[in-house]
Amino acid sequence: MKSIKTLITLFLLFVCTVLSANKLFYIVDLKKEIGSTTWLYVKNGLLEAHNQKADAVIIHMNTYGGSVQFADSIRTAILNDSLPVYCFVDNNAASAGALIAIACDSIYMRSGSNIGAATVVDQTGKQMPDKYQSYMRSTIRSTAESHGADTVYVNGKKELRWRRNPRIAEAMVDSRIVIPGLIDSTKVLTFTTEEAITNGYCEGKAENIRQIIDEQLKEKDYEIKRYKPTWFDEVKGFLMNPAFQAVLITLIIGGIYFELQSPGMGFPSIVAAVAGVLYFAPLYIDGLAANWEIIVFFIGVILLIVEIFAIPGFGIFGILGIILMVGSLILSLVDNVLFTFDNVNEREWAKALMTVLIGFIASGGLLFYIANRIGHKGLFRKLALNATQETDKGYVSTDMSLKEHVGEIGKAYTDLRPSGKIEINGNLYDSIAIYGFIERGKSVVVRRQESAQLYVEEINNQD
Repeated sequence: MKSIKTLITLFLLFVCTVLSANKLFYIVDLKKEIGSTTWLYVKNGLLEAHNQKADAVIIHMNTYGGSVQFADSIRTAILNDSLPVYCFVDNNAASAGALIAIACDSIYMRSGSNIGAATVVDQTGKQMPDKYQSYMRSTIRSTAESHGADTVYVNGKKELRWRRNPRIAEAMVDSRIVIPGLIDSTKVLTFTTEEAITNGYCEGKAENIRQIIDEQLKEKDYEIKRYKPTWFDEVKGFLMNPAFQAVLITLIIGGIYFELQSPGMGFPSIVAAVAGVLYFAPLYIDGLAANWEIIVFFIGVILLIVEIFAIPGFGIFGILGIILMVGSLILSLVDNVLFTFDNVNEREWAKALMTVLIGFIASGGLLFYIANRIGHKGLFRKLALNATQETDKGYVSTDMSLKEHVGEIGKAYTDLRPSGKIEINGNLYDSIAIYGFIERGKSVVVRRQESAQLYVEEINNQD
């Protein structure tokens, strides 16, 4: 009986040993332009690799680059991950792709592949000013330095021998950097596979991932799994694109504004609500936007409504409402827990501030344009009806007596934001402010009459 138990124990130990010998390599594809979507791929892929108890991650790369800010986020995630992360360059690791590849523990390249050309350019391919290049030089240099160096003695002198030479990494960004025997001062550095191996920027050549594992990593018993993005990753990545977030902010502010100007319309509030959901939902799911940040935004909206409808002028409630709205939109873009910003760097703050600022500037410009074009003949010219409306068929013309008031001086009977009422000789008239808002009690001059309304300017604005 005792011998049977011993055999069973040995068998179980043998099974556990065999199972533990099978290593798991988790593959994450990076084969498109680097942006918010690819950042989600890599972030979720690294998380899933840990959940699957993988032994290593391999980034399968073929990209011409993309957004530096998202490349920096991917780079940081790779450098801080506890698992070994390898990169297989399957043709191209250009620009921002080079930065990500250099962050990996080892780089393997297919024959005929290239890595480098990391100069920062704009959407047209034009090189950005030096302040952008300086930041990229620093980022790619520190990434190369993160792999460490060995201290060696050459002719009795102590020298550092970097695993990835930081000067070479900088030469991938700045054409002014000269490395004797490698690059002159007129070209940005790009390596072929053989050149990358020679200069320490590639650990070996391989034609596929299995060849990397078999021949470079010398593993025999292993399993390969690949991260498969869902349709939600695609949608979420699009919604979290800073440019689209700025558009959503424009729609939120614009929708709120027009609904307050014409209560009961419905459509502007629907636009603002949908834009708000699309803005906050992916951030909430991703853990960036907390419940209190969303609540703060709606408190800001309520304060702004109270200021407009319940309190004359524009005072503390309106200012506080705007501050709460802007603060909520910014804080929802950065990773904080009740104002603890330990994990938020300057670049993330800059990105959040720029996204919200662009959205507010765009909404302000749009609102100013629309407010000054409402009722203008040229705005809806293409929508005008060409049919003749004759009086003998029951049509009644606009009261043309309003034209008599053009040039007259009156007083704002209500706030004009931009629509409201003015008083002329004891009579009230529907009016629209041509420029900005006009507070109640201000003197105004009538500039024109259209669509049964007077268009006025504040006298203080006149030359």
